[in-house]
Amino acid sequence: MLVVVAHPDDETFGLGGVVARFTDAGTDVSILCLTHGEASTLGEGELRRIRSEELRMAATDLGADSVDILDLPDGNLSTVPLERIAQLVESRLDRTDGLLVFGPGGVTGHPDHIRATQAALIAAGRTGAAVLGWVIPHHVASALNDELGTTFQGVTHADVVVEVDRERHIRACRRHTSQLNPVLWRRLELLGDEEWLVWLRPPGTGTAHTGAR
Repeated sequence: MLVVVAHPDDETFGLGGVVARFTDAGTDVSILCLTHGEASTLGEGELRRIRSEELRMAATDLGADSVDILDLPDGNLSTVPLERIAQLVESRLDRTDGLLVFGPGGVTGHPDHIRATQAALIAAGRTGAAVLGWVIPHHVASALNDELGTTFQGVTHADVVVEVDRERHIRACRRHTSQLNPVLWRRLELLGDEEWLVWLRPPGTGTAHTGAR
């Protein structure tokens, strides 16, 4: 499985529980992060280096086999041609059965999250790989938005509900010291030990050449 995300910490704060569940089941998981996260408003110091190191430590905790961090512009993925990003993802899909990404709307509405998922879907369409999208329940999104002023986009249906080891997930989250925040902890509290996933590209869909926008 290839995990495609925009920023260091997306693979853990968002997808970490699911990644750990897959690696525990014996799945080989690789992580492709499109940026170094240098534009974050959280943390101090040389964020480019710090956040990359945090990602590598968290990936080890989650059991990932490899981490590949690209040098695309954090906060400005929309300025990079979608076709270019899709090609970068596609070049890493040899012997990959499936991809794990953020769900529709990027879960938080972040344009970089949306761009990463769009590129992953184009690449998967060309290779025939299945794509799972991480989503959060509507009631969780509503609670976070009401309590903390966030912009989460929730859903009312999941294709797959996964029970996760939240203690292990939290250990990996703590590796991202520069980015820890109250929203993360409240979201994990509301989710309990479950994560929701939807099929963005179900298995057996076949290959399809998808044009970039």
